[in-house]
This record gives sequence, structure tokens and C-alpha cells, in this order.
Amino acid sequence: MSQRLARRGLMLVLSSPSGAGKTTISRRLLEEDDNLTMSISATTRPPRPAERANVDYIFVDDREFDEMHARDAFLEHAEVFGHRYGTPRRPVEEALGRGRDVLFDVDWQGAQQLAERARQDLVSIFVLPPSTEELGRRLRARAQDPDEVVRRRMEMAAHEMSHWAEYDYLILNDALAASVASAKAILTAERHRRARLTGIDELVRRIGGPA
Repeated sequence: MSQRLARRGLMLVLSSPSGAGKTTISRRLLEEDDNLTMSISATTRPPRPAERANVDYIFVDDREFDEMHARDAFLEHAEVFGHRYGTPRRPVEEALGRGRDVLFDVDWQGAQQLAERARQDLVSIFVLPPSTEELGRRLRARAQDPDEVVRRRMEMAAHEMSHWAEYDYLILNDALAASVASAKAILTAERHRRARLTGIDELVRRIGGPA
């Protein structure tokens, strides 16, 4: 019977310009890894078709968002395209303490705030599109946003990609299967980082290593 090393959970951040593929990669990771859970953000944005409250997002109004912010209830928060988003602190900290890993789909602003608050728990990946042309094609193919929003997202893409050097890892998403495999490899390696292991001294002594 195999023995799992006890460890503290980690926060895995995936960021990218909208349309570069981070959401699809995130979905695959969640489907194939039972120790990974998605962080659910609070947002003032209205629900999109098929989005479920408290599953996809915690939908709140501006007053509720302000109250949460005043209580320091967010690990990170940002405004994107006129709507506010924030990651509630408590469920993330509880998951990490139980050894579960938490996946974040946030932009570079959110990643910076998470690094400021919990750098030791953070692993960050930036997902790059194969090209600007492919990014535009993906955005138009989604058909979820009006043309004006697609244009604004394309204008913001270059600015978002300028923050690539702030991340621990980069993935060029030109083939989904390879990108998912890369993300899995990063997650596996980071789970075995010595600093995350708890009770390792006692375990080594028990199996005959030096005290």
C-alpha cells in the first residue's frame, strides 16, 4: 500500500489573456485531479447563461462586495471590464490546511495580490496563445461577448502578456493536450517541494534516516 506524504496545500494560479485557453486547461485539471478544487470568486457581474450561483461564481451586488472588502474577506480583488471580482479568503485557507490544492483563474493583478499575501503557498503559470491572430479567432468563435467587448479584450491582450515575467512558469497553448500535460507536470513537482511537506522529519526518522 503506497503512503502519501503529508503536506500543506498550494494555490495554483493560471492567468492568460481572455481566449488563450486557461479556462479549458483549468477544467481539464479539475476533471482529472481529485485533490484539486476551484476557487470560487465573488463578482458583481450578472450571471451568464448556464452559470450557477455559488458554483461558478458567488454573485453579489456592490454593497455586499464593499462589505466583504471592508472585512478584509478577500485574498485578492480586481475590477475587470467594469465589474469587480474577489477571492474569499476563508475557504481557501481551510482547504490549504487540509492539504488540498486550490486552482485560481485570475489575471495578473490578482496574481500579484496573492503573491503579496501568501507567496509561500503560490505557484503561478501564465498561458500564452500561439499568436495574436489565433487569439482573435478564439474570441470570436466563443460568441459569448458582443463585438465591442471582443475588441477591448484584444486591445488588453498585449498589456496582459507584458506581465509574463512575473510568473513562475509559462505554457504556450498551441496544443491543448500538451498544455494540460505541462500543467500537470508543474503541479506534481510543486506538490513534492520539500518546504510544503509537513511532519517530514518524523517520517524520515521512522523509516531509518538520520534524526
